Amino acid sequence: MPLTFRKSFRILPGVKLNINKKSMSITTGEGKGPRHTRSTTGRRTTSQNLPGPFGWRRTTTSRSRKDS
Repeated sequence: MPLTFRKSFRILPGVKLNINKKSMSITTGEGKGPRHTRSTTGRRTTSQNLPGPFGWRRTTTSRSRKDS
């Protein structure tokens, strides 16, 4: 069984900082509304819980990063 590292901090109401071995991300939103997550790897996720056993998630990964 592999060991993983993941830690989540609540920095403001409705805002969480998530840290794992490879990246960090910020999640905004709580309760019944949608949640938006942006990662340092360029991944953006929007998710919404729907009634019953249903859920909706849209993930966009941006691979183009400009080097200065």
